[in-house]
Amino acid sequence: MLSFRVNKIRCHPERSRRVSAAIIVSFILITGCTNKTFNTEQELWNYIKNEENGYIQHKNINGYDFTLLYKPTDLLVKQELSDLKDAKKISALRKKYNQYMYFNLSMSKNNKELLSTAPHSRNEFGAMVNQLAFGMGNKVHLYTQKKDTLPLLDFVYPRMYGMSQSTDILFVYPRDKKYLKNEYLNFTIEDLGIYTGVVKFKVSTKKIEHEPTLDL
Repeated sequence: MLSFRVNKIRCHPERSRRVSAAIIVSFILITGCTNKTFNTEQELWNYIKNEENGYIQHKNINGYDFTLLYKPTDLLVKQELSDLKDAKKISALRKKYNQYMYFNLSMSKNNKELLSTAPHSRNEFGAMVNQLAFGMGNKVHLYTQKKDTLPLLDFVYPRMYGMSQSTDILFVYPRDKKYLKNEYLNFTIEDLGIYTGVVKFKVSTKKIEHEPTLDL
């Protein structure tokens, strides 16, 4: 009769805990570095407007509200698409817009745009209009942890004539991999004559690299 010797495998609780912890960390890293995809534009907007997801930040200084929002590529792609799905057009538009990073800056006081609250005279009003329309390139800066400044390619300020609850400006910067090697980028707004001093936001580069997308 053949006999077999069975060796009992001893489980070490400490080793098991280390293995479990490693599995959990690996899972978090994998899931944290994937791009979330949404079926609708509204779902994507809801996601990036939730501050916990890291795409929007708020600050209130001297009674003025500042909100910085990173705008994912697919929101700009969606603006140009018709209801019909065209794979080639989608690919071309993504290639076109993915060369850049888009930041939307909102500024307000008591839910009113700056021109409705900040100027105290006709001269101040005219100076602020000129600043917002033509001079924001000298007031807003994006730079790395090593103080390398990213060139501002364009900014868009739609004049709302008091019909909006905030002053909104879209800033466009190059999406260069050398800049995204930093852990974060600094987005700063110099004082616009409203006694706030320099307003500073830190933008996570990982959030930009793994920005959410739309199922187009």
